[in-house]
Amino acid sequence: MTQPTLGTFDYVIVGGGTAGCLLANRLSADPDVTVLLLEAGGKDDYLWIHVPVGYLYCMGNPRTDWCFKTEAEPGLGGRAINYPRGRVLGGCSSINGMIYMRGQARDYDHWRQLGNTGWGWDDVLPYFKQHEDFVHGADEMHGAKGEWRIDRQRLHWPILDDFRDAANAAGLPKVTDFNRGDNHGVGYFHVTQRGGIRLNTAKAFLNKVRHRRNLRIVTGAQAKRVLVENRRAVGVEVRVNGADRIAQVRGEVILAAGAIGSPHLLELSGIGRPEHLRTLGIDVVHALSGLGENLQDHLQLRLIYKLKHALTLNTLSASLLGKARIGLEYLLKRSGPMSMAPSQLGAFAKSDPSLETPDLEYHVQPLSLDRFGEPLHPFPAITASVCNLRPESRGSVHAATPNFTDAPAIRPNYLSTAGDRRVAAAAIRLTRGIMRQAPMAAHEPEEYRPGPAFQSDEELTQAAGQIGTTIFHPVGTAKMGGDEHAVVDARLRVHGIEGLRIIDASVMPTITSGNTNAPVLMIAEKGAAMMREDRR
Repeated sequence: MTQPTLGTFDYVIVGGGTAGCLLANRLSADPDVTVLLLEAGGKDDYLWIHVPVGYLYCMGNPRTDWCFKTEAEPGLGGRAINYPRGRVLGGCSSINGMIYMRGQARDYDHWRQLGNTGWGWDDVLPYFKQHEDFVHGADEMHGAKGEWRIDRQRLHWPILDDFRDAANAAGLPKVTDFNRGDNHGVGYFHVTQRGGIRLNTAKAFLNKVRHRRNLRIVTGAQAKRVLVENRRAVGVEVRVNGADRIAQVRGEVILAAGAIGSPHLLELSGIGRPEHLRTLGIDVVHALSGLGENLQDHLQLRLIYKLKHALTLNTLSASLLGKARIGLEYLLKRSGPMSMAPSQLGAFAKSDPSLETPDLEYHVQPLSLDRFGEPLHPFPAITASVCNLRPESRGSVHAATPNFTDAPAIRPNYLSTAGDRRVAAAAIRLTRGIMRQAPMAAHEPEEYRPGPAFQSDEELTQAAGQIGTTIFHPVGTAKMGGDEHAVVDARLRVHGIEGLRIIDASVMPTITSGNTNAPVLMIAEKGAAMMREDRR
């Protein structure tokens, strides 16, 4: 190794996002080890990271977002869509919707049934609780006094109460907590905020431990490749503020760059599908046929309804007086629209009554717009966004060139199976059924998107392709397991390479039934515990 070094460490963590910040905290708690955390983005000192509504200014902003796009998606009518991923300390927890959602107990029991010992619901629940500070205190399902605050929302919209009552009239029970193993029902989301301010993982897990002499945090540091000698990871080559450096490791390299970044980096390192690596001119260091495959994501269908006699953000923010009222409320109380997560009300429903557990999730918003980053509509409206929680479609993430600064090719492959198309049609019909219930009658809802002209299964599938977009939950591209397509084992060690683990959303064998930030924190908590055990 002839390049200048950053030093030699026991652990080198690539990615200072949701998983990486927690891992840095837990691993550096042992004073006998040294830890290096590498983050390609900058510090989380941008105002709009911390004001909850600021996600509107963080997504699509190269200061905080990788600004990825998918390839043209056949299931979406050939559209290529934006694919936000956090590029800043805190990662996606700095730009996401702040919803705390574990998923369903059956998700994790299924992981265990696939052969991943130690990953059932009863196994992982303690790791969810370990870092939790739940607003209602500790009980058998929740923890308290941890670093990760789970809070109530600090605003209220009567129109969302009406939608909740309409969903209840359509057969969904009212619930107050979606995180007890069965999330069937309708209610308000809990959020990762403290006092009306976003809590990202940099604040929660890094800020109080930055002083540790055995922890070094380097921002502006984009990994180029993992260095492997004799089938063992020995370091990471990294570009730091324009200069190439080597971070050497005597223990383990941990990839925490997410479902897009981790497989991309491994391919640039010569690890992956040999036939693909050769087409890029990358020497094959180690063959892993499943790397970059198995991409799963939740496709959201954003149904928009015009309303009458309803206060929504569209109307409230339409005037200078309304904007002033919103700003003043947040300044004085840390409440109101500036404190709101993108979605406040949630619902979990079944596309088919015969299903054991819900396969649909609603994110209901008292606003509407054509797409994020564009102006709100000039009429009162709500958006009932619904996604298929357990898609059959599988996509991929692969390096498009051997240049580490070039974005990978992202192909989610949405709506590529008959089952996914059937669920999409059922989801639109179910939403229409909710909007016809009596609690919504006073608002005379009028379907704006996709519009009432779409009726048959074929038409509804076409509509889903027109209005569908990511809800930002990519997982699975370095899946855990023991089969020929698995990338890591149940202890998150990369098959065939010593001293190399992946600890992020990419290791999920199947996607969880809900938002994915909380499961990634659990994976990091459990991964750190396994690493400490293996070191002894």
